[in-house]
Amino acid sequence: MNPMLSAEISRRKFIGQCCAGVGTLGLLSALAQMRLIGALADSSLPAAATPGQPDYRALVCLFLAGGNDANNLVVPLDAATYAAYARGRGALALPRDRLLGLTPRQSDGRGFGLHPSTPELRDLFAGGRLAILANVGTLVAPTTKAQFQGKSVPLPNALFSHNDQQVQWQASLSDSKLFTTGWGGRLADLTEALNENNTISMSISLAGQNSFQVGRQVTQYAVSPNGVIQPNATGGNLGAIRSKARRELLGTDDESLFKTAFAGLTTVAVTDSALLSSILTQEIPFKAEFPKSNLGLQLRMIARLAAVAPRLGLRRQIFFARIGGWDLHDHQVVAGAAATGAHAKLLADVSQSLGAFAQATAELGISDQVTTFTASDFGRTWTTNGDGSDHGWGSHHLIMGGAVRGGDIYGKMPDFALNGPDDTGRGRWIPTTSVDEYSATLATWFGVKPTDLPLILPNLGRFAQPNLGFMA
Repeated sequence: MNPMLSAEISRRKFIGQCCAGVGTLGLLSALAQMRLIGALADSSLPAAATPGQPDYRALVCLFLAGGNDANNLVVPLDAATYAAYARGRGALALPRDRLLGLTPRQSDGRGFGLHPSTPELRDLFAGGRLAILANVGTLVAPTTKAQFQGKSVPLPNALFSHNDQQVQWQASLSDSKLFTTGWGGRLADLTEALNENNTISMSISLAGQNSFQVGRQVTQYAVSPNGVIQPNATGGNLGAIRSKARRELLGTDDESLFKTAFAGLTTVAVTDSALLSSILTQEIPFKAEFPKSNLGLQLRMIARLAAVAPRLGLRRQIFFARIGGWDLHDHQVVAGAAATGAHAKLLADVSQSLGAFAQATAELGISDQVTTFTASDFGRTWTTNGDGSDHGWGSHHLIMGGAVRGGDIYGKMPDFALNGPDDTGRGRWIPTTSVDEYSATLATWFGVKPTDLPLILPNLGRFAQPNLGFMA
C-alpha cells in the first residue's frame, strides 16, 4: 500500500475512534503520535537532514519574568507624542535626546526610539535582523475598551497576576484555569518526528522547569548555563562506586510500574548527560564574546547546543531562557537620572546578550535558522507610582534572527492617551495583538502547516491574523 495513503487511513481510523467527545487539548498527545506514523511519508516535510542542508530550525523563547516596562523600551520620539509620553510617565520619562532613534520601513506617522541602554538592539533593528511587535498580550477574544468596561467579552483569568499571566503567556490558553501543556511543548509534540534522533530532547531549558515546554510526548531537558547537569556523586572513586551501584539497581526488574518508569527515566537522564557532556567538552566553535551575566551564559550555551544539533540528529530545537527582576514597582530609575537604574541595567544585559547571540549564530552560519523572541508576564502602567510602575497588560516584544523581516514595527502601537481608546486605567493598554497570533507566526516559520496550527493554539480561530508577517 502507498505509505502516504496508509498514514492517512491510520489517521482517519484514529480520529474516528477517539475524537468524539474529547477536547482539543486531549487530542494533542495522540495526534502527535500520528505524526510518527505519517510524518516521514508526508511529501511536504523537509528531506532527511544531511550536512549543509538548510533544514535546521530553532526557536529561542527569552522570558522576561516579572513584567517588562516596554513603555520605556520603545518610546515615542516625535514631538507631539513624546510630550504626551513625558506627561504620562512623569519621573519614569526618558530624556528625548538620549533615545536611540529607529527608522522603521513603515510608519503610522509617529516616531519611536529605543531605551539608551540598548545600542545593540538598535543596530540589529537597523541591520534588518530585529523586529518589534507592538502591544501584544493575553486575550480570550479581540477586545475593545467598551467591551472591557461592559464585560461583554470573556477576559483572561487573573489578568494582572504574575503567576497566572506567566503561565498563560507560555501556554497560550487565556480562558482556561487548567494548563496541562505549553504551546512550545505542543509544538514539540507535533514536530518531533522531524528529528532523526531523540536521544537528547528537542526541548532544552537553560532556566529550569517552565510551562512553555511542557508537552505530552516531548519532555523538557534542563541544561545549566555552565554545562550539563550531572547526576549527584559521579566524580572520583566514590562516585564511580555509586554510579555502578545505581546502574545495577536501575537495571533490575521491579513489579511496580511506577518504579520501572522512574528507573527508565533516570537511566535515560544519566545516559543523555554523559553524551551531551562529552560533546560540550570540545572547543567552542565561535568567537563571540558574551556578557558574564546569567543571561549571557544562557544564550552562550544555547549557541553551543545549536552548533552540535547535526551531531545529535536534531533538525528542530526549542530553547527556553529566562531573566528575572522586571517587577519594578520601585527603584526602576535613579532619582534625577531616568535613563539609569534597575530597568536600564536589565535592558543593557538583554541588549548585549542578544547582540552576542546574533554574532555567534552568524559565525556558525545558522542566523537564518534560529529565531529568538521575547515574552513577559505583561506590560506595565503608563503612569508611575513614584519611582516605579505597576502591573499592566499589553506590551511590546522583540523578534530576532536572520529569517526575521526586521527593521520594522508590526502590530499597532497604543494611542498613548490616558483614558483614551486603548486605556483600561492608568495606561494599562488593551492588547491589539494576541499571544496566539504571535505564537502562530513563529510556529508557521518553524514548519507547522496552517491546518495544524489549531492543534498548538486552540483559540487561534478567534483572531484575524494567524500570520503577522514578521517572518520570511
